[in-house]
Amino acid sequence: MQTFKANTTTGTKVAKKVYMPVPYNLGFRLNLMTQYNEDSLQIIEQILPYFQPSFNLTVDLVSSIGEKRDIPMVLDSVSFDDNYDSGMEEKRVIIHTLEFTAKTYLFGNVPTSSDGLIKKVIVDRYGSTSNTKTASRELRYVAEPRALKDYNNDATTTIITDISATKMTFDVADATALVEDGYIDIDNELMYIDKINGNTITVKRGVDGTPKNAHITGSAVNAVNAIDDSMVELGDDFGFSEQRFDFADGRVWSPTKGTDVWVNLMP
Repeated sequence: MQTFKANTTTGTKVAKKVYMPVPYNLGFRLNLMTQYNEDSLQIIEQILPYFQPSFNLTVDLVSSIGEKRDIPMVLDSVSFDDNYDSGMEEKRVIIHTLEFTAKTYLFGNVPTSSDGLIKKVIVDRYGSTSNTKTASRELRYVAEPRALKDYNNDATTTIITDISATKMTFDVADATALVEDGYIDIDNELMYIDKINGNTITVKRGVDGTPKNAHITGSAVNAVNAIDDSMVELGDDFGFSEQRFDFADGRVWSPTKGTDVWVNLMP
């Protein structure tokens, strides 16, 4: 019942929750039929040296999610049959039988959507755990994945002046589609918007470890928003959008006079 996350390999990449495959040993047989013993031996000698003790094949087991695995092919036995004593009226037939085992995997149904993936975490903190049904909540913490770059190249606006690697305030052509406390991407540098005044914006530079670079007039300003959050691909770096809520019926922990005490938030 364990699962793993995989990306689709065609079209827009979408992460899906797929059940772990089940290992199976599949046996199969190869028969070599010849009229002369020398012919069969010439075929056999082209096969046997490669199984030491197995021959690995890379198989595209589930192409829709790019699941490729090395499948060992094990040669279990070789048997020989010759009907030379069956009489002059029958044609002589020499048969070598090779028994193999393929150590492969069987996959269940691959879902068509990303349903089942955890995309949001909510943690409620309680002041007491003696009775979880009646205990008052004091704090809620919500975390969701946040994109660290622009995925859809929306080119929301452009900068209208050159900006150095340290400049925090600059003008854009049109800031109406930008929002405070939002993010923008300029030439792979992620910035956090502190303030918007007309078409002048004030930002924090090089957010989430992205490099601070100089940018020239006309560079595209891409909004990094919920659309980009939904396009984060499996294996990409991502951050978290965090929210904290205090409940009116709860308490928060606060130091007072050098001693930790509970402070009641209720009026």
